[in-house]
Amino acid sequence: MNRALSEMTVLVTGASRGIGAAIAKRFAMVGMNICIHYLQAHEEANETARACIKLGGQVMTASADLRDRTQVIRLKERMDMQGFKPDILVNNAAVSHYGMLSDLTDEVWDDVMALNLRGTFICSQLFMPHMISQRFGRIINISSVWGEKGASCEALYAATKGGMNALTKSLAKELAPSGVTVNAVAPGVVDTEMMAGFDQAEKQALQEDIPAGRFAQPDEIASLVYFLALPESGYINGQIISPNGGWQT
Repeated sequence: MNRALSEMTVLVTGASRGIGAAIAKRFAMVGMNICIHYLQAHEEANETARACIKLGGQVMTASADLRDRTQVIRLKERMDMQGFKPDILVNNAAVSHYGMLSDLTDEVWDDVMALNLRGTFICSQLFMPHMISQRFGRIINISSVWGEKGASCEALYAATKGGMNALTKSLAKELAPSGVTVNAVAPGVVDTEMMAGFDQAEKQALQEDIPAGRFAQPDEIASLVYFLALPESGYINGQIISPNGGWQT
């Protein structure tokens, strides 16, 4: 692949805020074409878009429910019309869930699975043909340390991320002959809105349990995603990389 990263296009799902927004901004720093996907957070997505434009990126925003294949197809059609054919796909969109497995309903299980895991499957399936045809591409899945270690009261969330990890490793083997890599980034605790449900005492206890003594910043996760997208990272494939401050090793 002879094109510079600045000439490529990236689709970041769930990019209106948090880790997704940080990833979009990191790619904007090298002037990439960036599609900022969101579901309902229209104003936040526009704020991220404005920040990316200031950093030098070429930007479009698009809303779609990734649980619905028809909506993802329409997302792809809108991107095609604007010349945004992703060389890099970052499957970041997800929802968390906290609660005992004994209290879960079928509806909640299906809904979280549909976004976190099936959404990753649908996006990967629809956007990878372009990568295969040009014999270059990067699919980077944002997983979680819980997908590897499991977590009490987060069995559903952990199950979706464990499934994502297995999908990552399997798809990496399928696509490697076509020059496409598939990797997952599985962060530990990141200082985002997902931590809003924890009170100060809980956050303090959690920080004390992490050898680094702090939570990760979204920019730190974004830097790792950026590295995995580089052309020179082509021999890193099928890996689950967990930036977690030494917390879960």
